[in-house]
Amino acid sequence: MNRCHAPKLDPAARLLAGALLAGLFLLGPLPAQAQAQQASASPVREFPKAALRGVLVVTSPPDVKLDGQADRLSPGARIRGPQNGLLLSGSLVGQELLVNYLRDGAGLISQVWVLTPDEAKEKRAGARAARNFLFQSEVDTTPRDDGKTPFNQLPKYPQQ
Repeated sequence: MNRCHAPKLDPAARLLAGALLAGLFLLGPLPAQAQAQQASASPVREFPKAALRGVLVVTSPPDVKLDGQADRLSPGARIRGPQNGLLLSGSLVGQELLVNYLRDGAGLISQVWVLTPDEAKEKRAGARAARNFLFQSEVDTTPRDDGKTPFNQLPKYPQQ
């Protein structure tokens, strides 16, 4: 016994339904094709003017080396790949990457963009010109005891 009865459609309704279905199939792939063309063109991304250029090597997240100097990623650091997708710092361990980056208020690296070859051609300031603090002891010009000065001739140091 057959309990399912197919609805009866007249030929004009069948023709109209077929035309609508064919139209949906023709219109469906258009956005995907546009995305594929857009991705293949790979436009150069716009970076903030304050972004600096450097060579980043993730050693042990969040510890990194930036231009050969030890540095650190901020807790909420975002690393964007060449296609602008987010990358995990653990997946980049040991790789030497040319990047643009921004620092947060504490001086930690907060945003990183891994560059494509086209983006790498753009001129950008490096980290050496942007730092406002020094790690060198050469800046200190206070007198030092060389070990040969008699005790009564030592320079006077301020009391704390």
